Amino acid sequence: MRHCVIALSLSATPLHAAELTDKAFQALADDAFQPIIKQFDIPGLAIGISVNGKQFYYSYGEASREAKTPVTPDTIFELGSVSKIFNVTLAALAEQRGVISLSQPVSTYLPELKGSAFDKITLVNLATHTSGGLPLQVPDSVTNDAELTAYLKSWKPPYKPGTMRSYSNVSIGLLGRIAGQRLEGSYRAAAEKDLFPALGLKSTFISVPEAAADRYAFGYSKDNRPIRVNPGVLEEEAYGIKSTPRDMLHMLELNLDQAALAPDLAAAIRKTHTGYFETASFTQDMIWEQYPWPVKLDRLLAGNAPEMVMNSQPVKQLAKPLEPQNAVLLNKTGATNGFGTYIMLVPKTRTALVVIANRNYPNTARAEAGLKMLEALKPYTAK
Repeated sequence: MRHCVIALSLSATPLHAAELTDKAFQALADDAFQPIIKQFDIPGLAIGISVNGKQFYYSYGEASREAKTPVTPDTIFELGSVSKIFNVTLAALAEQRGVISLSQPVSTYLPELKGSAFDKITLVNLATHTSGGLPLQVPDSVTNDAELTAYLKSWKPPYKPGTMRSYSNVSIGLLGRIAGQRLEGSYRAAAEKDLFPALGLKSTFISVPEAAADRYAFGYSKDNRPIRVNPGVLEEEAYGIKSTPRDMLHMLELNLDQAALAPDLAAAIRKTHTGYFETASFTQDMIWEQYPWPVKLDRLLAGNAPEMVMNSQPVKQLAKPLEPQNAVLLNKTGATNGFGTYIMLVPKTRTALVVIANRNYPNTARAEAGLKMLEALKPYTAK
């Protein structure tokens, strides 16, 4: 089943770009994503794109196979690690408001960690996965905040901070906790009371309220069981946000154009596009992964390969942080056990893409289909 909506949000399409019709968009989406839907038995998938200010949506399948609930642009999905985009936006906003400095050590804001490795790990290191080797997940033995503090106080980094990229929910979780505490007392309060409303998001939550529960999709495990994310230490900060294709496309449009936002929030979003480290495939911004545009498929696939998440990778710190760029592609993947999300944006062509499914399928498959979609949209985009 498909559901399509078109809405005007940014400025008008340039005269030199062809006009994308909904019929053409649906055909492009079919071509790029139907093979993936079939290959990975994806129950439901939604796509949102923004091209020169026009929004288009594509919906396929079911949010719940058991209830046979159709996917729409307003279905609520788990974002997984795409949640981290909100985390760094909140941290950059906290800096804009003068309550943190991203260049300061972690122990400045978590004094219980003074005298530990976190005296030399900065908030920028947390935002760029360059802490020195914090693990991907919070250890199973850590079940509460007291145990987390004890673990972090005794943790010894295997690498010098700023020399290796170790993708870590612990790292970004700490950043969100610090920013949330400084702004509203907690990450959840800062996100739900401050950030989401300021961004104009109407269906984005950490905890889905009862009034929206009927729109909350089920994810599906490898053995096709309906599942949702389990609560855990730093889950809210690292991978706990739920949202809709409509809200996420709006968020991406704000990453393309901040004119409608308050000055501090606009500056915060731009800050998240600042480059700090070079990997073999991309520039590491604040969570965002930045590639030159146009980008070759093999480079995009290398940057989204499993080892970029599972294994530490060498990085080179830029001599000076790289200001936000125009001719680049920014992307981020995210997943929980039952969901898979992918977002892309290209400032130069004023194009953004969000793809959300209630199946966790390979990041490389998402990147390949996403790039195919962006390349197919070139006749319709700003030059």
